[in-house]
Amino acid sequence: MVARFTAESPLVTADWLLNHAQAPDVRILDCTWYLPSDGRQGRQSYNAHHIPGARFFDIDDIADTDSPLPHMLPPPEKFASRARKLGLGDGHRIICYDQNDYMASARVWWMFRAMGHGDVAVLDGGFNAWKAHGGPQEDLPPVYTSDRHFTVRARADLIRSREQLEALVAAGSTQIIDARPAGRFKGDDPEPRPGVRSGHIPGSLNLPYKQLLTPQGTLLPADQLEEVFAKAGVDFSRPIVNTCGSGVTAAVLALAQAALGLDDVGMYDGSWAEWGADDSGLPVEKG
Repeated sequence: MVARFTAESPLVTADWLLNHAQAPDVRILDCTWYLPSDGRQGRQSYNAHHIPGARFFDIDDIADTDSPLPHMLPPPEKFASRARKLGLGDGHRIICYDQNDYMASARVWWMFRAMGHGDVAVLDGGFNAWKAHGGPQEDLPPVYTSDRHFTVRARADLIRSREQLEALVAAGSTQIIDARPAGRFKGDDPEPRPGVRSGHIPGSLNLPYKQLLTPQGTLLPADQLEEVFAKAGVDFSRPIVNTCGSGVTAAVLALAQAALGLDDVGMYDGSWAEWGADDSGLPVEKG
């Protein structure tokens, strides 16, 4: 497979951020999030320590809170309003990081791109990389103002709905890649949310997102990413949709794909929380 590299990487290094954190156009977001079963809250980690000047982006709050599904993409007007309240606007270069293996920084990166803000990147290796490079920390929230308009230009090409997934499964021409652990994908392990069945979308491929990371928590080099995707049976010449448990770790797949030049891959926002719901009536495969 030959990767199609883009000019703009979706990642920045800790060295880059150390040298640019104070630039007037850079805004840093701590996006830390944990699974419900972890018994932790991302804001607790942020309050304990974060990169100086970082604002906290809560994917459960900046979401469609009218939906019964977790942290669904909010309406454009809500996203724009919340972005402005965080002091984010047109012309800002937004850097996302988290303290939990890309869990939500990739999701927030995807959210901004889905809203049409392309000048966004993820800190490779997250907070651990920042600390390893001697980056300073603080435990107080920054003071900032909302002095810019945030313009939304929604990108429908990055978002897939339940109805679209049903049509894609029926057609069988699109590769659906599931980022959940193998035990949950196969149906051997229970889902962390009540009321959700075990198994996977019929015909989908499994690529647990942690296979894309080095032991140090950074994204694998491009040649190794290619090997991991190929081993999972992914053909980059065919259409792809990413999915996972609730639309969080699927974004790590999208981030890795963007690092290989595939920056227009769609994601099923409802993911398994919607498809696998006890009352969804949708087909489930196991094994």
